[in-house]
Amino acid sequence: MYPGSAVLCAVLAIVLVSAGCLSAIFPEPVSVQAPTLTPTPTPVPTTESAVATVPVSQMALQLSDMPSDYILKDRSDLTYLEMDQMSHDLGWRAGYGVTYYRLDQEKYDMTELRQVIDLYPLANMNKVFDIEEEAITAQENGTTQIYELPCPNMGDRTFAYRKDETRGPLSITTYSIIFTNKDVYEELTMSGTTTDFEMLKTLARAATDKIQ
Repeated sequence: MYPGSAVLCAVLAIVLVSAGCLSAIFPEPVSVQAPTLTPTPTPVPTTESAVATVPVSQMALQLSDMPSDYILKDRSDLTYLEMDQMSHDLGWRAGYGVTYYRLDQEKYDMTELRQVIDLYPLANMNKVFDIEEEAITAQENGTTQIYELPCPNMGDRTFAYRKDETRGPLSITTYSIIFTNKDVYEELTMSGTTTDFEMLKTLARAATDKIQ
């Protein structure tokens, strides 16, 4: 063997041995695979119905919605025959009425709350509201005064008022809130010897929440 070949073989042997030692000390890095990300599904927005989807009777105030000293006086569906011609012309479809009252005979105190619910075509709701509001303000005369009151919005349109009537020696105060929400027209009225407009607003909000 030539001396040069012997030197070359010795160098190769040293390189191979060194490579083995280095690989033992510094192992090759292990490739780490990135975790697979599962895309979060995009929520699909639900479209709220433009008209009420519950029966008209389910939109009426229940005894559980009333103060504990009120009792049920009457509740019933309204019929087509008892509605006036203007309601027919506006497309009246269904209605419901409920009356509650509180009575304290010892104090000669009686308060009544009446809720009326009517369903009309959605396209006629503004006309229904305008006609009802005009009819209310037209009640003003020498013995009846109408005062508009501030009230939170109960739906699409809301009008609240106090009616003061003088009948001989008696002065009678009535609070009312009318509003439209979707295809529903409602009127809540409180009258009697003791009235509470703040309570009426609370009950009107409860009535609004029942329109679904």
